[in-house]
Amino acid sequence: MTAIKHALQRDIFTPNDERLLSIVNVCKAGKKKKNCFLCATVTTERPVQVKVVKVKKSDKGDFYKRQITWELRDLGEVDAKDPSKENPEFDLHFEKVYRWVASSVAEKNSFISCIWKLNQRYLRKKVEFVNVSPQLLEESAPRGEAQSVAGGDEDALDDYQELNAREEQDIEGMMEVCEYAISNAEGFAEKLSRELQVLDGANIQSIMASEKQVNILMQLLDQALSEVDNIEDKLSSYEEMLQSVKEQMDQISQSNRLIQISNTNNGKLLDEIQFLVNYMDLSKGHIRALQEGDLSSPKGIEACINASEALLQCMNVSLRPGHDQLLAVKQQQHLFSDLRDTFARRLTNHLNNVFVHQGHDQSSTLSQHTVDLSLPKHSPLHRDLLRYAKLMEWLKNTQREKYEGLSMTYVEYMTRLYEREIKDFFEVAKIKMAGTSKEAKGKFGLHGSSGKLTGSTSSLNKLAVQGSNSRRSQSSSLLDMGNMSASDLDVADRTKFDKIFEQVLSELEPLCLAEQDFISKFFKLQQHATVQPPLAQPETEETDGAITSKVTPQSEPRPSLSSEKDLVRMMMNKIFQSIETELNSLIALGDKIDSFHSLYMLVKMSHHVWTAENVDPASYLSTTLGNVLVTVKRNFDKCISGQIKQMEDVKISKKSKVGILTFVTGFEEFAELAETIFRNAERRGDLDKAYVKLIRAVFMNVEKVANESQKTPRDVVMMENFHHIFSTLSRLKISCLEAERREAKHKYTEHLQSYVINSLGQPLEKLNHFFEGVEARVAQGVREEEVSYQLAFNKQELRKVIKEYPGKEVKKGLDNLYKKVDKHLCEEESLLQVVWHSMQDEFIRQYKHFEDLIGRCYPGSGITMEFTIQDMLEYFSSIAQSH
Repeated sequence: MTAIKHALQRDIFTPNDERLLSIVNVCKAGKKKKNCFLCATVTTERPVQVKVVKVKKSDKGDFYKRQITWELRDLGEVDAKDPSKENPEFDLHFEKVYRWVASSVAEKNSFISCIWKLNQRYLRKKVEFVNVSPQLLEESAPRGEAQSVAGGDEDALDDYQELNAREEQDIEGMMEVCEYAISNAEGFAEKLSRELQVLDGANIQSIMASEKQVNILMQLLDQALSEVDNIEDKLSSYEEMLQSVKEQMDQISQSNRLIQISNTNNGKLLDEIQFLVNYMDLSKGHIRALQEGDLSSPKGIEACINASEALLQCMNVSLRPGHDQLLAVKQQQHLFSDLRDTFARRLTNHLNNVFVHQGHDQSSTLSQHTVDLSLPKHSPLHRDLLRYAKLMEWLKNTQREKYEGLSMTYVEYMTRLYEREIKDFFEVAKIKMAGTSKEAKGKFGLHGSSGKLTGSTSSLNKLAVQGSNSRRSQSSSLLDMGNMSASDLDVADRTKFDKIFEQVLSELEPLCLAEQDFISKFFKLQQHATVQPPLAQPETEETDGAITSKVTPQSEPRPSLSSEKDLVRMMMNKIFQSIETELNSLIALGDKIDSFHSLYMLVKMSHHVWTAENVDPASYLSTTLGNVLVTVKRNFDKCISGQIKQMEDVKISKKSKVGILTFVTGFEEFAELAETIFRNAERRGDLDKAYVKLIRAVFMNVEKVANESQKTPRDVVMMENFHHIFSTLSRLKISCLEAERREAKHKYTEHLQSYVINSLGQPLEKLNHFFEGVEARVAQGVREEEVSYQLAFNKQELRKVIKEYPGKEVKKGLDNLYKKVDKHLCEEESLLQVVWHSMQDEFIRQYKHFEDLIGRCYPGSGITMEFTIQDMLEYFSSIAQSH
């Protein structure tokens, strides 16, 4: 084992600067015995590292190689298995448990003892030893080989040093000189002892010889010590001097620090004073402008604006902590508050006077606007007031109560002014709608040049009805005279109404937009804030199956959170509260004069609503016109319903022929008018829905009248009226009624054919009955060639029947038929020739049918009709020309 230990030390551990302390020959428990060595080593350099190394013999040779290395500090536990019995097995607990079987118990105990000593010295007892005999751990270093393996003297672990190369050469040289060193160790030791004594004697003599130099050296040391004492004395005196200088420098430093603090404080105080002077000082000119500035001249207003902005800046300055405790600051703040209240009071009184004067100003009378039907312009007032817009913004930010009071005053007096102007404006519009200005002057008391109107809404309505009736009577008289047709007169009246209504809307729109723009700019209501809602609540209303939104005015606003746009609408609702009422009254008057006026109003109102919504969907004008549009749409629906009701209530005369029904021509008039009005309208969909309703009602009531007609045949009524409807729809080319147009054509064609067949009947009655019998025999199975052999249908019977219908009799019958058709048909539709031509075609068809039967059933008989097709064509032509 010693040789193996020496070989391992030389080959494996010495190159790595390690020293081998203990070794044990082991194999793994429970497996085939493959021997290896566990070695306990320490490094030769500090700090000392203790390791457990597994060394295995190489398979290819006799040398050993290092396989696994563990740090001893990673060892958690050593388990000797059984402390009372000699057992070669033991376990080492590193990252996992390694189970070993030693070649002998002595090697196992020696290895565990070495591990215990290394643990005690280097790891401070971190490793736990289990099932290890206490005697093994407590006994002193074992003797013999165990002592050499364990290290014996613990100091040898640290004091042992290997020989270097030079020392090895010296020893080898000495041993070469003394060849007997190996064979006679005692003689070699005695020789070395003698040489050592010789060297010791030489050393003692050398020391005795150097005693004199030692004494000299001691004297020099004494002198050096005295010099050091002198230097220390000087340093002490210097230190005392420096101490006094240090005290003086400390006093100077303290003085400089106080001066620096004083300068810093003075600088900060100067900054504070400059801050207060710069931001809380108002010039005398600004104070004078706030107290006595002229609010009526442009220069005075500009000075007041500059002064108010400076005052607001001074009042809104953000004071630093402690400023509000300064007496001067408190005095300035009190001065600013007094100036603010004084100027706010002056500004409020001045603007109140302006609003009151404008509200009572009678200079803007309606006389100068009567002829052109225009509203007075308020742009000069707006231009003058907008000079105060910045002052209003200042008032809004500083005195909210006065600002709100001014806005209410403005609304109150402008409401009076606009209400008076709008009322007069709409009265003139109603006069122009109801009749000429001369008639209006006589009926409404329009006296003098002042344009004072004394009429009322009820009188206007009476005049509207009278004017409507007078126009109806005028139209009939003019029709008799041949100067102008009734439709031309209606078109002229409606065009006049359309222009007046458009003029009313065109005047109202810029007026409302200008006022809303002024309110927004003057009262600075573009920003968001907490205000009151508008004086209106939305309601839903169903009109013609479509749900529309309507705004209903309320008596009092409810305070809530909203935007300032809502405040603008609230002020506009208050100022122009009469517009919606007056518009509805004007619409009612126009509808009473002529229900077809609702078409014009629907188009015009829709266009203006569309325009207003493009400008501002939430504006007062858009909302108001939208509400009025609901009323106009309702009147339009009533007009359509009235047309349908008139169709349902129509009565026809029992003694005269029907002709073209009045509601059919009425639909034609409506469609022509509507197409003219709605040519480029935005609400074409409303008209298309009305078309569908009307045309279905026309179809239904035409059939109803046709069924009730006694004088005129049903087919004639259906044929003529559906022909008229088809012609109307074809001419107007209404896309939404294309299906109805085709249906009308089908009904017209169907009833034309029915009337021709029913009227023509069987003009050759006996001949017709004869050939019906022939066809019956053929149908029963009789061959066509054998029909002539039947007793009732022989050739003699056929000739007898044909002789009863000579050409003269046929022509006479056709002449009577023509007169009968002429009595049934009306002149307006001019269908007589169409019907006569259809009868001609039907008669020829029957004639050819008879000839065909004669040719098939009576071949070679030579029997023919008494007249030819050419004769028939001449009969029809001559009869038509004679009438």
